[in-house]
Amino acid sequence: MEKHIHDLAERIWNYHRMNQPLEKADVILVLCSHDETIAECAAKLYLAGWSPLLIFSGGAGAITRAMWDEAEADRFARIAIEIGVPRERILIENTSTNTGENITFTKRLLAKKNIEAHKFIVVQKPYMERRSYATFRKLWADCEVIVTSPQVSFDEYLANYVTRDFSADRVTSIMVGDLQRIKLYPAKGFQIYQEIPEDVWAAYEELVAAGYDKYLVQA
Repeated sequence: MEKHIHDLAERIWNYHRMNQPLEKADVILVLCSHDETIAECAAKLYLAGWSPLLIFSGGAGAITRAMWDEAEADRFARIAIEIGVPRERILIENTSTNTGENITFTKRLLAKKNIEAHKFIVVQKPYMERRSYATFRKLWADCEVIVTSPQVSFDEYLANYVTRDFSADRVTSIMVGDLQRIKLYPAKGFQIYQEIPEDVWAAYEELVAAGYDKYLVQA
C-alpha cells in the first residue's frame, strides 16, 4: 500500500476504534463476520471472567455466504468451544444478515429465553467498533454497551489478519463504506449520531476519489 493511502486509511482506522475500557457485563455479544479471530477474542474474554454468557450472532452475510456453507454464528461458536468455552454458556442467533439484525434478533432471542440483560460487551472487528456501538445505542437504548475488539494497530492488523482474499485495499474499502454509513445512517434511524472530525472526513473523500468506493451505499 502506497504510504499516502496507508496514512489516510490509518486515520479512518483510528476513528473507528473506540478504545473503551472493559467492565464486567451480563452478556458478551459477538457480531460475527468473515474474521474468525473475533471468535477467539470473545472466547478469551469469557474465559477471563468478563461475563457468564456468550452470544454469537450472524447468519450468512454478504461476504461469508460465498465463503462458507454454514452460518457465521455456528462457525464462531464451534471455535469458542474448541478454545474451552462450555457449550451450555453459549447462545446462537444464526439468521441475521447485518448489524441491525444482529442487535434486534439477539434482543428477541433473550426475550424468548426470559433472560434479563442490562450490560453488554460487544465484540467486533477493530474497524467496525464505532458503527457497532452506534447501532446498539440506537436499537437497544435502555442497555449499557462497551464495544471491544482485538487490541491491534492498523499495521499489526495488516501484517497478521489480512489475507489474499482480504487485502489491505479491501479492508480500506470496507472502512470507507462504514464511515459513510456513520454519516448517513442516523437520518435513516439506524444509528445514533456521532461527530466525524474534519480530517477524518477529508481522508474519506480522498480515498473515495482514489477508488476505495466498493462498499459505499447509495446516499
